[in-house]
Formats: sequence, C-alpha cells, structure tokens
Amino acid sequence: MSIRLKELVESLGGQLIGDADIQVSGIAPLSDASASQITFLSNPKFRSQVSQTQAAAIILSAADDAVVGADYHGARIVAANPYAYFARAAQLFSAKKAIPVAPGIHPAAHVDPAAHVAPTAYIGANVVVGAGAAIGENVRIEAGCVIGRDVGVGAGSCLYPNVTIYDACQIGRRAIIHSGVVIGADGFGFANDGGVWIKIPQTGRVLIGDDVEIGANTTIDRGALADTVIEEGVKLDNQIQIAHNCHIGAHTAIAACAGIAGSAKIGKYCSIGGAAMIHGHITIVDHVHVSAGTLALRSITEPGQYTGFYPIAKHGDWEKSAALVRNLNAMREKIRSLEKSMKQFPQQLTEKDNE
Repeated sequence: MSIRLKELVESLGGQLIGDADIQVSGIAPLSDASASQITFLSNPKFRSQVSQTQAAAIILSAADDAVVGADYHGARIVAANPYAYFARAAQLFSAKKAIPVAPGIHPAAHVDPAAHVAPTAYIGANVVVGAGAAIGENVRIEAGCVIGRDVGVGAGSCLYPNVTIYDACQIGRRAIIHSGVVIGADGFGFANDGGVWIKIPQTGRVLIGDDVEIGANTTIDRGALADTVIEEGVKLDNQIQIAHNCHIGAHTAIAACAGIAGSAKIGKYCSIGGAAMIHGHITIVDHVHVSAGTLALRSITEPGQYTGFYPIAKHGDWEKSAALVRNLNAMREKIRSLEKSMKQFPQQLTEKDNE
C-alpha cells in the first residue's frame, strides 16, 4: 500500500531532494503526519510547523523551501503548486487503497433488454436501467440508482447509491455523482392564464461533460425546449439547484446551497460561493468569482470578485442600520432640497445687500 518517493515524482513531477527510496503509506497535515506519511506546506503561515512535523517527506514550493527547507529532517519534493500536488498524490494513495469492484450486473438489478451495458461495468442491487440506455466501460452504478430511457453514462463514471437520471440525459466520461442527485427533472415552467398555472412540457435534456463531479442531493433540471448544459470539469457541491436551460462553463466550481435560476449562463473558470443566488436569464463572463451569500440580479460583464451581502452585526445594531436604509430615500430628498437652498443662498445675500 506504500509508494516510494521516486515513484511519486516519476508520476507527478517535482524536484526530489533527499532519499528517493523512502516509502510513504499516505498523506496527512503537517501537525498530524506520522513517520510513514508525506505531508505538504501550501500556506506560508504554517512554516513554523515544518521543524516539528514527524512526516517522512514534505511537498512545498521553492519559496518555502528556501526559507524552511534546512529546518526539515526528511526528504522534500519541491513543486510549483504544492496544494495541487497534494491533491494528485492523495488520488494515487486512494486508488491504491480502493477495494476493486468486479464487473457484472447484480441479480437484484433490472436492466431492460434494449439497454446496452459494457461488459466491464458494474450494476448494483436494485438498480433500474431503462430501454435504450448506454452504460460505458468501467462505469460503476451503486445500489438503488434509476437510469432512464436513452440515458448515456460515459466510461469510467461512478454513480453512488440512489442517483436518479431521467430519460435522454447524457453523462460524460469519468463523472462522479453522489447520492441523492437528480438529473433531468422537469424545470419550473408554467404559464399563467387568469390566475391558473398551465404547465409547459419540459422537452429538453441535461448534457453533462467529462470529469464533472456532482455533490449529494444536488438537482439539475432538464431544459424546457433547448438543453441544460454542464461543461467539462465543472465541480458542484452538495444541495445546489440548477434550473432549466442553464449553461455552466467548463471548470467552474459552485459551492453548497447555491441556486441558479432558469436560463442563466455562467462562464468558464468561475467560482460561485455557498448560498449565492444567480438570477435567471443573466450572463456571467469567464473568470468571475461570486462571494458566498451574494445575490446576482444583473449580468456580470467583467472578470473579478463580486460581493453583495450585508455584514453581520449585533441584532440591535442591525435594526438601526436597517432603519437607516429604509429612510435613505427620504434623506436623499432632504439633502437635495438643502443643496438647492445652498445654491440660492449667495443670490439671496446679494439681493439683501442691494436693498
């Protein structure tokens, strides 16, 4: 279960300083790592912990190595991005420790005769696979999942228990979809006729690109007419709602409890903070970062960080501030009136002097 540092560097790159034959069995934080583990330093404020850590090896940047490298007793791997290096190393350790799942279809699963399941795929107990569905090579579908008619699941994808994918939706390769996710439910589409809501059939699909991860209990609605699109590399946290006809650009990350209203278009390489709300029918360009709890009501046309929430305060102070906000319009009118009077004041003095 262990990896030699030489193997790690051959696989992931970086500059190895020290004994290449040291074997490490896992990765842990600076303060918790044992003598059989590797650790990492990604934040300079933790430099002081380097001399105390028990880890056999450490991953760090060239800048940190120049400052604290001499204080460390073990081997060092110098990398351009220690945190990303840690993530890839953790993947290697995880893969080594993973319990392999034998391919095949569980006797308690129901696979429609008109579905295609690759011979290397695994279909768990009580899974239902509809007619016309295509399950790719090395796909893993855990117990209780429902795969609708004509759904495609790309090679290497993993669906944890109780995922539901409605008819005709398409999942790319190497997707990770956690328990409770619902993909392709009807979008919230209704027309009002004299106070009565008339349902608009939702006939689009959900199209999900390669290397997408979707957190537990997140929901992605199918399009009303066109498709809802999640591009490659998108990472979605738990309990996110993505409404019909949204388009999420490649490698965008969205944190838990965010809500994306219908037909919103979010660009590539964006990040959306937890509990942020994105209004429908707006566009957010690439490389935008929306802070947690922010409400975006209008399109964002320039990259950058955007924040829109009121800072926390003691309840009494918040009430006073809220009262001021409610009275801002009246205060503005008073200020305008005062400014107008001040402009007239010199003229009034001149007229008095002439009398």
